[in-house]
Amino acid sequence: MTVTPSSIEQVIPGQGSMAQPSVKPASKAKRKRFRFIANGKAATGLIVLGIYVLIAIIGPWISPYDPDLITADKLQAPSGSHWFGTDHLGKDIFSQILVGARGVVVVGAIAGIVATVLSVLIGVTSGYLGGAADESLSAVSNVFLVIPGLPLIIIVTSTITNAGDIVVALVIGCTSWAYGARVLRAQTLSLRRRDYVEASRATGEKTWRIVLFEILPNLTAIIASSFVGTVIFAVMSEITLAFIGISSVSTWNWGTILFWAQGQQALAQGAWWWFVPAGLAIAFLGTALSLINFGIDEFVSPRLRTSGAGSRRAPNGDKVTMRVGFTPVIRGRADTTPEIEIKHPRDTDARDDAVGSVEYAAIEGHSTGTDGAKP
Repeated sequence: MTVTPSSIEQVIPGQGSMAQPSVKPASKAKRKRFRFIANGKAATGLIVLGIYVLIAIIGPWISPYDPDLITADKLQAPSGSHWFGTDHLGKDIFSQILVGARGVVVVGAIAGIVATVLSVLIGVTSGYLGGAADESLSAVSNVFLVIPGLPLIIIVTSTITNAGDIVVALVIGCTSWAYGARVLRAQTLSLRRRDYVEASRATGEKTWRIVLFEILPNLTAIIASSFVGTVIFAVMSEITLAFIGISSVSTWNWGTILFWAQGQQALAQGAWWWFVPAGLAIAFLGTALSLINFGIDEFVSPRLRTSGAGSRRAPNGDKVTMRVGFTPVIRGRADTTPEIEIKHPRDTDARDDAVGSVEYAAIEGHSTGTDGAKP
């Protein structure tokens, strides 16, 4: 078959008008840096979490009443003067929700930071050094891993009189790092034998520089996911401790509101406004943190990131159908762009060469390939 030079120029890059490589605009390169924020789940979670953090900062200043102020409006339903109603002593529940947000956010943040730092130090050190250090640190991690976390937290906080939010956060952080350390250790064991790590070690780089600049950047997503998971556990643990009366009931948080509502039989009295707002606040915060965690998973996993993506547009305007595990198929418009089809290797005979499974539509109605011409 004879192929005209014009058709060759349409097919083979580097021969004609397609010789110049396409240069991506700078804006597209910048957008890749914000791909995590562009994720719908992550963006929604960050917005909701930002609202909670803002309430935790300014909550005590914008609360309409003192959360401990006793009034004559006892068990009043939500109204214009008391948006979330009042409790059995006439205390404003909306003010308790605003003031209690700070304790929940502070405990979650401190516990998450402490647990993440411990898991990174122990997990990465154990995985990179190996030998006796690995066995010793792994043994410590295994001990903390099998110890039930919540009962240990209850025992420690109950023995400390007037344990505040900082003490509770430190106890939660120091008892919830083992799982993250095990995950980081396993990933570090895989990264320590990579070529770029071996090259850094061969050039005489110090150990701390290899860990900080070669290994830790590749563990960022795992560390972030571990931090979010620890924050969720810390928030639930703090609320649970307050609900069962282990922590101080004089410090307001959402668990304290539920503690007084359960103690005064709010459900039996029909005072739904006493416990529903606190329950919704807990549910929305947990949902926001879970959405952020899902966003991190989709950001680091190409399979999750491309699943359900559907069709996308190529730089020339053609539609690209994304398939997980398959090469994208670009189908050009009949009037302007020739069709380029790349077959999956499994669609051809295993005895054929890899090149034999590639065909290029040079001109409309004809194609060229190693198998010959086709009409």
